[in-house]
Amino acid sequence: MTQKHITLIIKLLYLCVYTSSAQNFDLGSWNILNIKYTLDKKWSVFGEAQLRSLKFYDDFHYHEYKGGFHYKVDKNLMLSLGAGSYQTYKEGGDFVLPKNNDEFRLWPQLLLSQTIGKFKIEQRYRTEFRFTSNGYRNRFRYRIGLSLPWGKEKNGYQPFQITVNNEIFFTDREPYFERNRWSAAFHYKTSQTTTLQAGYLHQFDYRINDETGRDFLVAGFYFEFSRR
Repeated sequence: MTQKHITLIIKLLYLCVYTSSAQNFDLGSWNILNIKYTLDKKWSVFGEAQLRSLKFYDDFHYHEYKGGFHYKVDKNLMLSLGAGSYQTYKEGGDFVLPKNNDEFRLWPQLLLSQTIGKFKIEQRYRTEFRFTSNGYRNRFRYRIGLSLPWGKEKNGYQPFQITVNNEIFFTDREPYFERNRWSAAFHYKTSQTTTLQAGYLHQFDYRINDETGRDFLVAGFYFEFSRR
């Protein structure tokens, strides 16, 4: 991919945002900062912060920070354990009080991956133990994703990748289904340690009010370091 192609993608993203605004379509922002540190072939630790707004970098209503570790059983299976703080504010401005939800969350996770040709398929299973300002809750999440890396290989990796994901959220209370979230994103790995992400995410909420469903422009910054 040349610089012309990258410029075209940026222009298309800008056009989507401009067109959405012109049609009074509220496109929020979904911002991610993720850091991963690999200890050895099996173990790694991570930390992540997110900041979200219901309008384009306005009406900030949500932030979270979390951390944990991954254990790689083999090349196709990884186990994780994470915990963090998840804060949701009322709509109508930036961090409007009182909060809709003040939450501490603990979550074990299993990630299965499989490569078919040039495509990689991932299935993620996560159980959440949620200690919220509205009481204790359980939640179960399943995400399936498809990714396609491309570009001239450099230092053992391809610089570009497209991903598509869909995730469903369930609880152990009727009517059980809570949320559906799908996204499509473009990733550019600028070096062995740094990856930039730009994408679109749509979220539909069925029965929860701690965060309302919206459309978001996603901007992600991922940094990966290694003891080696």
